Amino acid sequence: MPKSDNQKAKILYILDYLEKYSHEDHPVRASELISMLEKDHNISCERKTIYSDIATLQDFGVDIITLPGKNGGYYIGYRNFEPYELKLLIDAVQSSRYLTQKKSQELIEKLCKQCNIHDANLLKRDVLVSGRVKSMNESIYFSVDTIQNAIAENKQITFRYFDWDISGKRIYREKNYTASPYGLLQDSENYYLLAFSDRHGTTSYRVDRMADISILNEKRQPCPELTGKALYKHANQTFQMFQGTATDVKLQFHKSLVNVVIDRFGKDLMMIPDGEEHFNFTVRVAVSPMFLSWVIGFGDKAKILYPQSVVDACKALCLEAMSHY
Repeated sequence: MPKSDNQKAKILYILDYLEKYSHEDHPVRASELISMLEKDHNISCERKTIYSDIATLQDFGVDIITLPGKNGGYYIGYRNFEPYELKLLIDAVQSSRYLTQKKSQELIEKLCKQCNIHDANLLKRDVLVSGRVKSMNESIYFSVDTIQNAIAENKQITFRYFDWDISGKRIYREKNYTASPYGLLQDSENYYLLAFSDRHGTTSYRVDRMADISILNEKRQPCPELTGKALYKHANQTFQMFQGTATDVKLQFHKSLVNVVIDRFGKDLMMIPDGEEHFNFTVRVAVSPMFLSWVIGFGDKAKILYPQSVVDACKALCLEAMSHY
């Protein structure tokens, strides 16, 4: 690059350096900027031009703080993200099951670029790899993008759906699926597509088990249950993303499980005391083996009170499980 072009880009080099290396506890001095420009970009300049460029950036709206004195210098004050905000995002990325380890690392590197190198080193040092199970499907990101485009264009999609066998190989189901996509939902550390199809009606699909997704020319089939606010209502009623009939179920739990109930159904749930040791509540859920197993898992500290059909289903599931032993 000709030296004249370097001179034109000088102020951008200064801004880039301040964003990467300046910190309240590590201000960048004018002499450091002069040395960087000469060494890295073959640009010669004097202190007064550094002062002028800093003032121009400040006039433009960049929050450059000037620290006076012998140990003073410059640092970027306001940034798009505070370190604690980046920490929250990095933790979310690292703990996500539907992101592969490779993609998690890529996203963490991008997030660390949103702060100075001093905070980035601390953030990277604090990243803990727990050994938790991560997705094996690298294509999930392209799948999500295709689905979002189909929703925006009001179009149907076609795709292949697969299961895993005991050797970890994909077993594709015989026929291609066609569905009208309406929303994407994260639940139990997985991504799900909420959709309508002629074959299954209102249903959901694990995005990481969808392959070869294509957008069709046909418009989506109308589905009031998945439109507007009804979409969020449906998502809340679908317990653990296992299909079942949405039913109002009354339960009795031991008082020691209040935190568990609030974590699952939210603190706005009405809980009514039942004696000194228990409380009752009613919740609308998709009654499924997964829901029933969740209740059974609390042993004598939880039971279903109503309706009788759900009570009977829970008893039948217990008897079926016992028959295997």
